[in-house]
Amino acid sequence: MRGFTLIELLIVVVIIGILVSIAIPKFANTKEKAYLTQMKSDLRNLETAEEAFLFDSLKYTSSLAAMNNFKTSSDVTITINTATAGGWSATAVHSQTPIKCYVINGNAAPLGPANQEGKIACQ
Repeated sequence: MRGFTLIELLIVVVIIGILVSIAIPKFANTKEKAYLTQMKSDLRNLETAEEAFLFDSLKYTSSLAAMNNFKTSSDVTITINTATAGGWSATAVHSQTPIKCYVINGNAAPLGPANQEGKIACQ
């Protein structure tokens, strides 16, 4: 009866360890991208809700509750920083990452890295 030698088993364990050390950082990066995608999606949905509110009220709102049926994703918090008749700005944060995403619309002042109307910027 012939089995594997200790050297052969050690080589297999080392190869598996190398593969795992490559895979874990890639998986962590994928989770980070998913969090950013959630925040960006919520900010895009906020843009639509703000435009609908403007159509009905002739002004933007700083109240998420005032916008009918607007809900954020789980673990995402949105703060509307400014809302006037001419524009608004908002920040999105996710509880699982320190990165924040920003968006401005209309004549709202630049916020964080967001300095272009309608373009979501994260940092």
